[in-house]
Amino acid sequence: MNLPDPKAILTLLKPITWFPPMWAFACGSITGSEKIADNLPIFLVGLALTGPLVCASSQAVNDWFDRHVDAINEPMRPIPSGRIPGRWGLYIAIIWSLISIWVGTYLGPIGFAATLLALVLAWLYSMPPIRFKNNGWFGNLACGISYEGLAWVTGATLISGGVMPSKPSLILAGLYSASAHGIMTLNDFKAIEGDRQMGVRSLPVQLGAKRAAQVAAAFMLIPQVVVLCLLLAWNKEMYALVIGLLIVAQVILLKDFLKRPIEKALFYSGFGVPILVAGMMVSAFAVTGMDNS
Repeated sequence: MNLPDPKAILTLLKPITWFPPMWAFACGSITGSEKIADNLPIFLVGLALTGPLVCASSQAVNDWFDRHVDAINEPMRPIPSGRIPGRWGLYIAIIWSLISIWVGTYLGPIGFAATLLALVLAWLYSMPPIRFKNNGWFGNLACGISYEGLAWVTGATLISGGVMPSKPSLILAGLYSASAHGIMTLNDFKAIEGDRQMGVRSLPVQLGAKRAAQVAAAFMLIPQVVVLCLLLAWNKEMYALVIGLLIVAQVILLKDFLKRPIEKALFYSGFGVPILVAGMMVSAFAVTGMDNS
């Protein structure tokens, strides 16, 4: 039996993608407690679960069910290139999902339920016949909810000892989930041709590159403007100022992306998106300790 190359397995699990849900979990945790150090074991297990386990599982699942698309768009990926032979891509996805479920049991009923929900969304995103990914509107929404909102709310709940997150924390989780819809669209510009051939109706395929770029920009910016307004309403003026400056920086970078979305999507992912997610942490600190009023 041909075994997969260990380096190819790591590539399949895509460590670079683990950061967003880990960051969202950390942001949610900050809103749930001012003393994360008092719950450090839960915090560290939660980080491991959201990134190297659940997110990694979702990447393996996606690559297995996208192997035919990747053969067109990115033939050197681990599965289409043969570095992960046979059905090993599927086996790895199943094994990593089961390990994630096992680790989720150590976080109690809430952590276990959140793990199951995240994995269900991951499999439904990629696996036929539902395959949310076949429609960019639904697929990006599923990713936004899982990567940002669910991770945020889970962190806030676990670190606070099972207490429901504050209303401000829940609102921020929803708004940044919406922003993640736009972030996910950035990943689709590099795969337009293969997606079109294989019937994957990403937003660039449905709307065309320039229109999809405008929609992505709106999804990323509008929720942040709402966050800024809410922080002002909550008398968090200094935090709102920082969010405003971060939005201005993104707008400057968006100008090139909107003109040449296919060429600049990767650039904006590397430089614009980190500015957006920095705002997540700023807003999380802003609402730490706030009640539901």
